[in-house]
Amino acid sequence: MGFRIQAPATAFSLDPSGKAHKRVEDPKHLAFIRTLPCLVSGVYGVEAAHVRYGDPAYGKPMTAKARKPHDWWVVPLSPEAHRAQHSTKERLYWDWWGIDPLAVAQALYRVSGDTEEALKIIAKARAGGKA
Repeated sequence: MGFRIQAPATAFSLDPSGKAHKRVEDPKHLAFIRTLPCLVSGVYGVEAAHVRYGDPAYGKPMTAKARKPHDWWVVPLSPEAHRAQHSTKERLYWDWWGIDPLAVAQALYRVSGDTEEALKIIAKARAGGKA
């Protein structure tokens, strides 16, 4: 005798309203990110730049243009670098710099509030290492 597992009607549906998955905001983490040096240039006076492209290896979906991803997907960028990041194909921008911003964002979120550890993560990423 066989049986069938019934999936709920919403199991594979997309929610065009965006209300199914509310964006996680973390103002304290964003404030911390703004105290760090730029991931690209090393200068201070940065913005918290959200990484929009998706990568299944990190469990991160692509973010639509009119929306921001969760606040744990941010890296510190100077205003100039932030504009450059969003004015081109984002993945190509990061490949050109040889930096994995998703790995950096995850690492920075894990140490949020610990400036010494965050500076090590940024220095390693800028030197071409993994975060």
